[in-house]
Amino acid sequence: MTTEEPKKDRFWLYVGCLTSALVITLLLVKMNEDEKFAPIKEQLKEEEALMNIRVLN
Repeated sequence: MTTEEPKKDRFWLYVGCLTSALVITLLLVKMNEDEKFAPIKEQLKEEEALMNIRVLN
């Protein structure tokens, strides 16, 4: 007779891998958005600096 080894439950391993994959994907998308909109943010900062002129009497 052969004895079967009990199978290990890997549910939490799969949940952990899926969660980490989702977090990494979200971080990569967020970093890509920051790079894409960086020139626009710089332009807005420059315009704000130009508009912040004090009028001295």
